[in-house]
Amino acid sequence: MAKYLLLKHYRGAPAPANNVPMDQWAPEEISAHIKYMQDFAAKLEETGEFVDAQALAPEGCFVRFDGEGRPPVTDGPFAETKDLIAGWMAIDVDSYERAVELAGELSAAPGAGGEPIHEWLEVRPFLTAPPTISE
Repeated sequence: MAKYLLLKHYRGAPAPANNVPMDQWAPEEISAHIKYMQDFAAKLEETGEFVDAQALAPEGCFVRFDGEGRPPVTDGPFAETKDLIAGWMAIDVDSYERAVELAGELSAAPGAGGEPIHEWLEVRPFLTAPPTISE
């Protein structure tokens, strides 16, 4: 089994087919989208492929160590994650092909007008431990 992260983006990915921002959806459209996501996760729980899923709030900041006794730097020349990542789903599947298949299905979550979003999802494998070398 291999773990993958399916990343949902606010920005930074190609525009989805149904490109209406969520803040312009009707309450029932938001509810339908969330239900789709919950049902999808439940299906993966049944197959043993679900690890975790979280939606992220738009607030956030960057923090980095800037030397002993110095305050952290909270701004910089970087795109802020809060503008890019809307949420994720971690899955544990048998193959990369299965991860891509599930990402395609997740991409069909409904959006404005009840139509599938066809959003682009980023599929990222978890970094695994390097192989052990023995002599």
